[in-house]
Amino acid sequence: MPQISQLPVIFFSQLFWLLVVFGIIFFGIGRGMLPKIQSTVDAREKKIAEDLERAQAARAGAEETEAAWRARMDAARAEAARLAQEAKQESARDAEAKVKAAADKISLKVESSEAKIREALGAARSEIEAVAGEAARHMVERLTGIDVDAKQAAAAVKAELNV
Repeated sequence: MPQISQLPVIFFSQLFWLLVVFGIIFFGIGRGMLPKIQSTVDAREKKIAEDLERAQAARAGAEETEAAWRARMDAARAEAARLAQEAKQESARDAEAKVKAAADKISLKVESSEAKIREALGAARSEIEAVAGEAARHMVERLTGIDVDAKQAAAAVKAELNV
């Protein structure tokens, strides 16, 4: 077979071209394009590292800002609570003073009214004694026919009412 006898020649020819193509690929891609790709990858990694560092610095700054904000808010809340407490205390003192003034005014009115009631009671008692004494004197005079002095009748009524 003649095809089999040509096989080593064709094989060596194909092997030669295979080596030439792989050599071109190796030197073209390996030596020409690979350094460019590697520099692009290195630049990208460097950019990512820088971005991560900036993000970390921004995060630290944000945390510091947040901590300062929280401290200001806590101070403001404490101040507001203090002011509210002072306002409550002042309001309580004002209310207490007003209640005390009203209580004093009411107690003066009560004392005045009690004095008036005592006076009215005394006056009513005097009138009742006088009327009762006069009625007793008239009853004794009508029932027994004895004329009783007005002063004696008043003294007897007074003695009976005080018992």
